[in-house]
Amino acid sequence: MPRPEPTGLRAGEPDMNRIVGSHDLLLVTLDTLRHDVARELAAEGAIPNLARHLPGGRWEERHSPGSFTYASHQAFFAGFLPTPVTPGPHPRLFAARFEGSETTAPGTWVFDAPDLVTGLARAEYHTVCVGGVGFFNKRGALGSVLPGLFAESHWEPEFSVASPTSFEAQVARAEEAVAALPPGKRLFLFVNVSALHQPNWFHLPGATAGAGDSRATHAAALRYVDRHIGRLFAAASSRRPCFTIVCSDHGTAYGEDGHTGHRIGHEVVWTVPYAHFTLDACETR
Repeated sequence: MPRPEPTGLRAGEPDMNRIVGSHDLLLVTLDTLRHDVARELAAEGAIPNLARHLPGGRWEERHSPGSFTYASHQAFFAGFLPTPVTPGPHPRLFAARFEGSETTAPGTWVFDAPDLVTGLARAEYHTVCVGGVGFFNKRGALGSVLPGLFAESHWEPEFSVASPTSFEAQVARAEEAVAALPPGKRLFLFVNVSALHQPNWFHLPGATAGAGDSRATHAAALRYVDRHIGRLFAAASSRRPCFTIVCSDHGTAYGEDGHTGHRIGHEVVWTVPYAHFTLDACETR
């Protein structure tokens, strides 16, 4: 049978050929965030700063291309963001020029580079990475691969999974990077948020290290991120409109079917929350 030809982006989807070059871009990966936890907190009104930007106030359910951070981000930076759970093919926002691609559509921004970061740099974007988990710590060869794609990259121990104030520190560094950029220079800002990743027990008042992480501490970590993400959105949109993608790279298991953690083929790992939206210029919290 002949392969289906994509006719365009889904109804209401942006034309990225109009956005790239006119907007700044922000990609936030909420590392390890489970879709079910994100959905529940949005429905409860517990993450108002995120929910106010979600289309219809809800996360979109998608499937990640990888089951752990490194694999997922390699795919993301090649243009393969989490895929809608409904039958496809699903045209993509970004795609490397690749003969025979079934998901490159008229509204897809196509780049002639091995990765999106390099493609945007060639389109005269300044690329900035604020890393979180160990794959962004630049402490060894493996931890240098992903941040090495960017013209400017930042990681400090205060950004890591072990820090109870990791996201506040990351946001402060992102604010500094944006403020230092010449006003006319377009920006691609990427932030890998480590707060959801284990250990996250310290985000829930009364929890202890001995009890370990749980679905409840995972939810508390997302509430913590929500309290500070307005500052990140304000910084990213301080110079011009900012097209923003917020998603998880994978989920994690807390005892489901006997599993703990990720890098496994379980539904709670593959299913992730996703949203994209445009922040108006100079939008505040």
